This record gives sequence, C-alpha cells and structure tokens, in this order.
Amino acid sequence: MRTTIEIFADIWCPFAHVGLREARRERERTHRDDVDFLVRPWPLELVNATALDPSVTARHVRELKDQVAPDLFAGFDETTFPATTLPALSLVVAAYEHDVVTGEALSWALRDALFESGVDVSDPAVLDEFATLFGLDKGAVSHVELVEAQWHEGQRRGVRGSPHFFCSGREAFCPALDIARSDLGDLAVRVNSQRLTTFLEECLTGAAP
Repeated sequence: MRTTIEIFADIWCPFAHVGLREARRERERTHRDDVDFLVRPWPLELVNATALDPSVTARHVRELKDQVAPDLFAGFDETTFPATTLPALSLVVAAYEHDVVTGEALSWALRDALFESGVDVSDPAVLDEFATLFGLDKGAVSHVELVEAQWHEGQRRGVRGSPHFFCSGREAFCPALDIARSDLGDLAVRVNSQRLTTFLEECLTGAAP
C-alpha cells in the first residue's frame, strides 16, 4: 500500500525549495519508495494579493544559502524572477492528473529551473517546453481555476504557508526548517532534521496525532 504526503507549496517560494528537498532526501535515506509527494498549489500571489517581490525573495535566497543550504540556489537570478506562478502551478495540477510520478517530477523540475538555473518559469515558451517534455497539454497552463480550487481547499484545511505538509491525520508547517526573525527583520534559519524525521515517521507508521 502506498502512502501519500500532501504538501501545499508555491513554486517561487525559496523555503519550499529547501523544505521539499529535505523531505525528498529523507525519503531516499529511509528507502521509502512506497511514498508519494502530492505537491499541491499554495499560490502566494493570491494569498497575499500581490506577486512576490524579486528583491525580497533574493534576500531570502541569500539567507537560506548562507545559513542552511550552501549547495542550493546555484543559478538563481533575480532579473529573471517570474511575474507569476499561476500558469506553472496549473501545469503541475495537470501533471498530477496524468499520474503522480509525472506530477512529482514536474514539481521538482520547475523549482530547479527557477532556483538552480535562473529560468523564468512564467515565460509561456518555457512552459510549452515543459509541457512537451512531460507529455502534457500546453493549454493546461490556462486552467487557473483548478489552482484556485486547491488554494481554497488549503484554506479550509488550515494551511499556514508554503510549504505545509499533511499526512495520516497529521499536519505541519515547514517541518524541515526553524525560522525566526530578529528585531531588525533579518531571518535566522536552521534545518530541523529531527522534527522532519519525526513527522515523516509518524506519518508512515500511522501513529495517532
């Protein structure tokens, strides 16, 4: 029997990029090939009623890279930061409707393109290439209503931010990271491997919340 861990997250969220990588690494470490990650849209531009600020995101990228993820964000480029992630999120929804393997693979690929290669994942030509590569209908990028429906479901379920994990009656906001803010507004971040491991173990064993 397979286990599904749902994760509400946005593609341009650098904290989700780190958190999802940590969760995938833990799955690999424990050899849990029976676990699927269902990465669902949590569109921050709808949550916040505005697109993410490239300069603010760039600052968070530097903080994460300096403090917890020196091996990530190798090719991040503030000048090619996407104007929106709604079309890309729509494509991911379509990929999961195709099958979970395709959905997962596209979720990783889009984040890597943005944060590791500096690709503008709001560029229609880029999304057409991804659609072709993953065998998806190019028109899926326009199905924003599906993204909005999943966002509203996340609201009903109490999603607090990106990434927010759900599994076996349990839920946790960003279990891989401890994030604090100083009086000056600077972020202090550290990886909390034990909390992530405990959360995933409890999910996978079906331990009562």
